[in-house]
Amino acid sequence: MDCTNLKRDHKKEMRAVQDSMDVLSGKWKITILSSICFYSKRRFSDILADIGGISNKMLSKELKELELNKLIKRTVLETQPITVQYELTEHGLSLKTIIENLTDWGIKHRKEITGK
Repeated sequence: MDCTNLKRDHKKEMRAVQDSMDVLSGKWKITILSSICFYSKRRFSDILADIGGISNKMLSKELKELELNKLIKRTVLETQPITVQYELTEHGLSLKTIIENLTDWGIKHRKEITGK
């Protein structure tokens, strides 16, 4: 492969990284996905309780964006009162390994920085 093809492939890879970051960027999205991934199915209030510092409004906004990107599925349960449940879609489940790797790295990083 010559240099021109290598550069072209690298640009494609960089574009893929940027596309991924566009979908997953922000303070909350990965954490929301982690909450849902860890428990398989989560109610809005459960996710809210998992994530310290997120407001109802922000969680609602982020969940809508994740749903638009086909990473999560929202199901309204006919309970009294009505319950909304979230789960990863098949497409969202493709992030499971990434979430597990981020979790492992985060634990090691915290230990590296704080010694705990």
